[in-house]
Order: sequence, then structure tokens, then C-alpha cells
Amino acid sequence: MQWVTFVDAAGHPLDSGLVVYFQAPASFTGEDVVECHGHGSPRALDQLLRALLAAGARHARAGEFSQRAFLNSKLDLSQAEAVADLIAASTVGAARAATRSLQGQLSRDVTALGEELLRLRAWCEATIDFDDEDDVSRDNQAPLAEGLVRLHDGLRALRARCVAGRALREGLTVVLAGPPNAGKSSLMNALADDEVAIVTDTPGTTRDLLRETLDLDGLPVHVMDTAGLRETDEAVEKVGIARAHAAMARADRVLYIVDISQLSAAAPTAPLPTPPPWPTNLPVAIVHNKIDLTGAPPRLERFEGGPIEATLQLSAQTGEGLDHLRAYLRAVAGADLDATTAGDALSARTRHVEALDRTAEALARIEGQWRAGDAELVAEELRVAHGALMEITGEITREDLLGEIFSRFCIGK
Repeated sequence: MQWVTFVDAAGHPLDSGLVVYFQAPASFTGEDVVECHGHGSPRALDQLLRALLAAGARHARAGEFSQRAFLNSKLDLSQAEAVADLIAASTVGAARAATRSLQGQLSRDVTALGEELLRLRAWCEATIDFDDEDDVSRDNQAPLAEGLVRLHDGLRALRARCVAGRALREGLTVVLAGPPNAGKSSLMNALADDEVAIVTDTPGTTRDLLRETLDLDGLPVHVMDTAGLRETDEAVEKVGIARAHAAMARADRVLYIVDISQLSAAAPTAPLPTPPPWPTNLPVAIVHNKIDLTGAPPRLERFEGGPIEATLQLSAQTGEGLDHLRAYLRAVAGADLDATTAGDALSARTRHVEALDRTAEALARIEGQWRAGDAELVAEELRVAHGALMEITGEITREDLLGEIFSRFCIGK
């Protein structure tokens, strides 16, 4: 490390600062690295960057430093992805989960399961080659049965932590929809605990999409307040309604808000728009708002297999029932982030969860194959399971997968 004066090609001083040299392999990438630390003035830094480019340097590609660290075995693939996750973390919970994965917790758990799989693969190969030995006879199922139990238990526990981490990383995109004056903007403000949306008694107040990312007990929830759904000839309002439809097409969930005080004993549930303005396969929850006007109790009811996933009763004005809504959103995000789960979550992506699922699916096929005496098929399924699992850390991976992963990083990381 040395204090220097930075100059351009003509010798004109640009700035002064530190030059730090990291000798391989003691650097982030495992290569020789030089860092120049200026004073932070945008103009001075721009001139310094221009001078470095003129001297032969180039801009780093997206994710290039993390990719170099991976290729030089300084990080495995899950740790490299955790770098990007830590940078992009929008909540404390997401940052902590990314730090756990960056420090290698996910890698250690995957490696431990991989070692168990490797032992089973060796044992299975031995039963094929040395079937006449008592300890590896095909009639001795104990090593396989016990190993499969340990693997299933380990996979189940790791998947729960990864699903929780994925929820913390990706969050949930929720659209508030419904007729005018149902209380969508009031609910937005109640969830945000801030006056982020204008609330009036005039129908059509909300004309455009209003977006807010909320920290819901560590879970990022991207909420969009939309224009009230109704027939209108007003040009600006029609544009807002069209944008509401577009937002619902991209959402993970729709909360259809209705005013419970406008319902009756004969029709206790509000009719949904026909046809619905959201995709037919999109889960929808009906939220009966304004229970403070009727005395109805707060309530959450979940359903299975129908177009409506849940109904809730709450008051955006008083806050009654908001705990039910928060619990519902946490659950549908893929993880009920209680204190234990959130404190143990690992930053993970969809590909990680899918790899764990493919591992479990391969193992599930083994028991029947072993009973049928197909030891060769068992050996193949163990190989498939092992390959799927080790894709998480990049020990077994594909070139196109690496390109896809690192292309999504921010520039220079």
C-alpha cells in the first residue's frame, strides 16, 4: 500500500490517494489485483478512470470479479451468487441470509449431503461388484435404508431453509385491486405504516400505479396500489385501469379489496368481476375491508383447489386483522418466517430449490428399484441425485448455466 499522486498520460496530476496491491492468491479473485483509492470526487474519479482505460485497462463485465473468484476456487457457485444477493438485499433478514451463504453455510450443508450420497454410491457399486461378500450383499438393506433416511431428513431441512431464504431474497409482488373506495390506498398506508398513498372519498382518486416495497417481518413485499376497477369514460382513469390489469398479469398474488359495509346478509361475499381482470391461474384473496363499520370480527380463511385462495376480514383504518394478512403473505411467499426459520434462512435461488427437489425425486425412486433387485438402476439414481445436488455449489455444472448466472450480476462484481 502506498500513497501516490495519480497523473494522466501527459503527466498532469489528477488526484492523490492510495494504491493497494494484493498478491495472488491473497485477493478476492485469487489473482494479482491493484486497487486505486481516490478522494471520491465524481469528476476526479472519472478522469482517473479515463487515464486507466487509456493505459490499457478495460471495464469489468457484469459479475466478472465473482466469476473469476469462482473459476479460481476462491468461492463456490452458491457463495458467488450470495455476493450478488447481499448487494441486492432489501431487508435485514435478506442481508443476513446472504451473509450466511457467503460465509459457506449452504456450501457446507450441501457438501455434507454430497458426502453421504458418495458413501451410498460406493456401497451400491460394491454390492454390484462383490455380491458374495456378506457386508455388501444385496440382501443387506440396512446401509441403504439408513442412508436414505439421513438424506431425506437432511434434504427436507435444507430445503426449508432455502425456501425461507428465497422468500427473503425475492419477496412477493402483490397487487391491491378492487372497486373504487374499497380502501385499497388505506390498506397500502396501513401496511407501509406511512402515508404513501392519497386517501379521499372521491372515486377514482388513484389514477396510476403506486409501488412500495415493505419489510414485512424480514420479508420484502412489493405492493402495488392500483386504480379502482369500474366502467368509466374518463380518459386518464381508463389508462390507470389498463395499467392495473397489466400489473395483475405480472403479480404473484392479487388482493381483491371490497367494502364489507356494502354487503348484505343475502349476499355476504362480493361478486368478482366477470371475466376476472387477472390471469385465471393467479391466486387471489378477497379482503373484506372496513370491519370497523360493521362490527365483524377479523378473520382469515384459506381454501384449497379453487379460484379463491383465501378470504380475510380486516380494517385498514384501525389495524384489526392486519396480523392475519401479514401471516397470509408470509405463508404464500413460500416460508412462514417465524423467528427460528428467519434466523436460520440461507440465501437461495429457484435453481437451488429445484436442484434439491430433483435430488429428492431421484432418491424416492430408489426403494422400489432395490426391492426389484435392480442394483444397477439404484446406482444410476444415486449418480443422478449426486449430480443434481452438486449443481448448487458448481462442483458439477454447465457452461451455459455459468454464463446465465454471472450475466445477472451488477457491473464489476
